[in-house]
Amino acid sequence: MSKSSSPRPLAVLVGVQLPNISDIEHAADLAELGRLVHTLGYDVVATVTQRREGVASGTVLGTGKLKELASLTGGRGTVPSGAQGRKSKARERWENEEEEAQEEEPVVEPPEAEADDEARAAAKPTVVVVDHELSPSQLSNLERATGAQVLDRTGVIVDIFHRHARSREARMQVEIARLNYLAPRMRESTGSRERQQGRGAGDSAVELDRRKIRDRLAELREGLASIQQDQAQRRYARRDQLRVALVGYTNAGKSSLMRALTGSEVLVADQLFATLDTTVRALHPETRPRVLISDTVGFIQKLPHDLVASFRSTLDEALEASLLLYVVDASDSTWEAQLEVTRGVLREIGAQSVPSRLLFNKADRLSAEAREALLQRHPEALVLSAHAPDDVAALRQSVIEFFERSMVEADLVIPYAHQGRISEVYENARVLSEAFDENGRRLKVKALPAAISKLTRAFET
Repeated sequence: MSKSSSPRPLAVLVGVQLPNISDIEHAADLAELGRLVHTLGYDVVATVTQRREGVASGTVLGTGKLKELASLTGGRGTVPSGAQGRKSKARERWENEEEEAQEEEPVVEPPEAEADDEARAAAKPTVVVVDHELSPSQLSNLERATGAQVLDRTGVIVDIFHRHARSREARMQVEIARLNYLAPRMRESTGSRERQQGRGAGDSAVELDRRKIRDRLAELREGLASIQQDQAQRRYARRDQLRVALVGYTNAGKSSLMRALTGSEVLVADQLFATLDTTVRALHPETRPRVLISDTVGFIQKLPHDLVASFRSTLDEALEASLLLYVVDASDSTWEAQLEVTRGVLREIGAQSVPSRLLFNKADRLSAEAREALLQRHPEALVLSAHAPDDVAALRQSVIEFFERSMVEADLVIPYAHQGRISEVYENARVLSEAFDENGRRLKVKALPAAISKLTRAFET
């Protein structure tokens, strides 16, 4: 027996347009926030915006706009003076998460059986999402004025990362960022019944919760350090191999290109931050020497610093790559700003000096004139679609030619006593010819200078 799907919670977007932000940039920011909110599981039903010289220190919006927002959510539109003891949403989430442990997807409670479409239409938004990072006091004041749960842009991104993390490393990285985000946003509940509960006679419940968070953070960092050490060892073992990293804005099509280049079954989804875990696969059909392709986490405007820090080991794939492929969604009108975000994050981790190639993806959504305009502005770039086999073949050839330009030819002698290790040669070099004499197998090979040096040392008699 089939059941009707549960209705998605309703949300209102809030944005303040500052003097240095153009109308186009402001609209693009809110549109992106809407996609983030949709990815998180909410339906956006309204947007409240205001032009201001700066974000209001208390409630983000001015008095009039705050009342307009509250009329949508059913709130009072003012901050009650006696609401200081109210429990914060951040604290409620922390308490709930302790019970839920590592649950992957939050469960949305189904509506009552008698709920109908009219009731749904009359429902008020229960979530307010602000396109700015909020201070604890701003978040608290907006909750009181609107009567709704309030999230800022950082909180939305952190929650999306939390839901999409799959590997143990990604889960730990996200939890570190999430706890760092929640800790300062916890506030005390009403009543004195929560005091006298811990090691300190005067400790409040929120102080005890923060102590639990500090202990949990220490535990996570210790476990993550162990995982990252293993990751570093694996990267060290691949140091002499040819490595390409796909980097770019979230939802630019990196995973689609990864699948097309390697033939691997990596996750491809039309949503933001579908991929959080770095995947490494060999270029297909395989080359000699083999070329490894890695798909990295996507970037976004105002990416929380804690997430950049937490995913530093993941981003090391970009830092240690031989070639970076900057993937840009050419069909997005804000692609220039998105490309600058990608470059900014890579500058932050020190990867700006890694050789790179610019790829304008999703060209199947462009007109012939738009494709030509991109090539005139960036003649060095490739304009392609991950779903066009000819485009993918051209990209593959471009990658191979990049490494070919750095390769040299050399002669190797493999003593007969070491014939069992001949696979090392084929793994790290292309064999052009071979012959045999009294000293062993003579090979003419082509490879990177570092690989030639390594093989020469390995088979010295």
